[in-house]
Amino acid sequence: MQDTDMRDEYLATARSKPSLLLQGETPRLIDEWQDAPVLWDSVRTLVDKRVVPGQFILTGSNAVDKSKILHSGNGRIARMTMLPMSLWESKESTGEVSLRQLFDNPDYDIDGCHSKMSIEDLIFSACRGGWPATLMARSPKSQLLIARNYVHTVCSEDISRIDGKRRSEKLGTLILRSYARNISSLAKKTTMVADVTASGNQECSINTFNDYVNALERLFVIQDIDAWCPAIRSQTVIRSSPKRSFCDPSIAVALLGLTPEALKTQLKTFGFIFEQMCVRDLKAYTQGLYSHVSYYHDRYGLEADFVLHLEDGRYALIECKLGSKEIEEGAAHLLELKKLIHEHNKREKQMPIREPDLLMILTGGQMAYTRTDGVKIIPLACLRE
Repeated sequence: MQDTDMRDEYLATARSKPSLLLQGETPRLIDEWQDAPVLWDSVRTLVDKRVVPGQFILTGSNAVDKSKILHSGNGRIARMTMLPMSLWESKESTGEVSLRQLFDNPDYDIDGCHSKMSIEDLIFSACRGGWPATLMARSPKSQLLIARNYVHTVCSEDISRIDGKRRSEKLGTLILRSYARNISSLAKKTTMVADVTASGNQECSINTFNDYVNALERLFVIQDIDAWCPAIRSQTVIRSSPKRSFCDPSIAVALLGLTPEALKTQLKTFGFIFEQMCVRDLKAYTQGLYSHVSYYHDRYGLEADFVLHLEDGRYALIECKLGSKEIEEGAAHLLELKKLIHEHNKREKQMPIREPDLLMILTGGQMAYTRTDGVKIIPLACLRE
C-alpha cells in the first residue's frame, strides 16, 4: 500500500471498492494495510463468504486507527506480533538445545551441546541486530548502519506519523537515549525525565514523557518488562517498576553511539545489552506457546532476570550471565527463589504457588550442561524454539 507508483491507485480502489484489492491467488499478502483500514473489514467479510482459513496476511509496521474499523475480527482474524530475528533465525545459533523440549521433557539431555559464537561474535550480532535488512547488506559495516538508520527514522518520522500528532525529533531521541542508558534497569520515570532535561537542556514533563513513550511502545520500539510479584514476600519488598527494554539490543547500541570495538573493552555494559538479546530470543522461541516474560527483584537483592511464563501455567526462572565467573551467583539466586516458593507453599495450603518448572542460566559461553543442583547452563547461541 506504500508502493510509490501504485499508492494513489490502491488507495482510490480501497475507498471505492476495497474487495478488488483482495482478488487473486491466496494466501494474499497486503503490506502496510493500515494506510487503508477499510481492508480489515473487507477481509473479514470475504473470509465469512469463503469459509476457508489462511487466505490473507495483513502486515504493517505501524499501529492502525481502530476508529476506522467496524469489526474486531474476532473468530476470523488472528493477530501475531512480528519480532526481530533471533540468533537461530539469523543462522548463528546452532539450535542444539530446544526450549520447548526443556519444558516438555524432564530427561532432556543438553550436556555437550555447544555454541560456535565467541564473545566477539555475540557483540557484533548485538550491534547489528535482528533486522531482516541486514541479510541484504554487503559488508559488516553496512550491516551496522541498519539500526542507526532505523532509530533516526523512528525519531524523525514514525513517532509523529503513528497518530498524526507532531512530536519533536530531538526530544524523541533524548528519551530513547535515556532508555538506552538505563537499559535492563528499573529506572523510574522521574529519574529518566531528569536525565532527559539534564542531558539535552530540554524541558520535559512527566505527561510529555508518557506521551512519547506510549508512541514508541505503539511502534514496538520500547517493550518494557513487567515485574512478577508472587505472594512469597511482603508486596512492599518486591520491586514493581518495569524493567526498561527495547525490542532489539541494536537500538540501545545505536543510541549510545557504541561500536563492536568499543564494547569489547566495556563488557560490563555489554552484559546489559546481552540481557536484551536473551529476552528477544526467548520471546521468539516461545511465540507458539503464547508466552509472556516478566522479572523478579526484591529489596534483599534476590532476583531472576526473567520469568518465562507459558500459557498453561508452567514457567522458568532465568538468569543471564555473560561469563562463567557469574554463573555461581546466578544459580544461587535461582535456587534461593525456588526455596522461598517451596517454603511459602508449606505455610500456604489453600493458595500455593506453582514451583518453577525450569531453572536456567543463559550465557555467552560455548558449552551447555546441567549442574548437580538441576540448574541448566545454556549458551544463548545454541538455543532454538
